[in-house]
Amino acid sequence: MITTGSSMRCWKRLADLLCGLVLLAGAALVQAADIDIRNPQLALDDDYYVLSADFAIEFNPRLEEAVSRGLAIYFVAEFELTRPRWYWFDEKAVKASQSWRLTYHALTRQYRLSTGSLHQSYGSLDEALSALSHLRRWRVAERERLNPGERLDAVLRMRLDQSQLPKPFQIEAISNKDWTLSSDWKRWFYTVPDAPKAEAARTETPAPAAGAEAK
Repeated sequence: MITTGSSMRCWKRLADLLCGLVLLAGAALVQAADIDIRNPQLALDDDYYVLSADFAIEFNPRLEEAVSRGLAIYFVAEFELTRPRWYWFDEKAVKASQSWRLTYHALTRQYRLSTGSLHQSYGSLDEALSALSHLRRWRVAERERLNPGERLDAVLRMRLDQSQLPKPFQIEAISNKDWTLSSDWKRWFYTVPDAPKAEAARTETPAPAAGAEAK
């Protein structure tokens, strides 16, 4: 016969077990964030909003070996600005992404970091990662996209783009956390700066010089 006391002890053990599993899951999520985003800044520069940020990237030995053997790996930064709306779903005001390709050339013994049509070579992996770690003046939106004075929710993350890996490595990435290199979403609030005061549109007619005859 199961007594009330033994039943309570079983429930307590079950609760302790569930609590432990939750803590382990939380620790696993924390450990999975191998990229740390620091000091993100969004600013208005002439006709564009530009984003700057620093990334602390922890490259594991498996990725180092893969790159040194000639495997190209891709990183992607994703940025969003959301306009909160109390009467409906939030509106996605801005959504932008930028990709980088990291490769190693055995013939020249140099690492190459590419984004778009821009390429830069480095003598070591640390130098290439240092360049990747500094995002500067990335154009994410035109000036007209945002309303002066409004407050928006901003989010940013960087991750290894597993979809760009060769198929065998994509399959391996499902069960091997060495291929899961990502930051958490970095969140902050951004207030759009007010528009500068417009100058008077009218043009005043200058007074005629002294002694000049009016025509």
